Amino acid sequence: MNIKRWLQAESLPIILIASMVLTRFHHFGDVLHLPDASLAVFFFAAFYRKKALLGFLLILAALIDAIAINTGTSGWCVSPAYVFLIPTYAVMWFAGRYASTFKTWQSLEMVKAIGLLTLASSLAFVISNGSFYLFSGKFTALSFINYVASIEQYYFAYVGAALVYGVMGLAVVKLIQLLPESLVDHKSV
Repeated sequence: MNIKRWLQAESLPIILIASMVLTRFHHFGDVLHLPDASLAVFFFAAFYRKKALLGFLLILAALIDAIAINTGTSGWCVSPAYVFLIPTYAVMWFAGRYASTFKTWQSLEMVKAIGLLTLASSLAFVISNGSFYLFSGKFTALSFINYVASIEQYYFAYVGAALVYGVMGLAVVKLIQLLPESLVDHKSV
């Protein structure tokens, strides 16, 4: 089984779509809900290499948010800054596109992929929160320094959730890569 072939399989988008649908309603999670997997979903969707999937996932994210708000979730975060989720998720998409070029998925490439995921998630945090500060209209009396101090508590949950999902996804990629090798070894015995 070729890792590139599996990553382009028809089932990958279904898994990613299901992950977003099941987790997007609660950004940081709680006792009953998993944290939002959207950042990792966009990262891994880029492995599929179909630009239409990016557009579909952006529309799906907006649809899920609209449903959540209409069923009682607070709409406080929806503002003119909401449109900046497009570059937020695009950062994850392009990081995933770059990571999908790794050939061997050996230790060094896994470390690079995790570093790339961390960097992209951090940049996504800056884009989404910075745009919210600048364009939401909700912080006119709050200095940027005070705003940063008030949101820094969310950084580790935001990036941490992406990393947990990302490391799990990368582990699956590695296991899929190892599967054919173990089958060949098994047949040669």
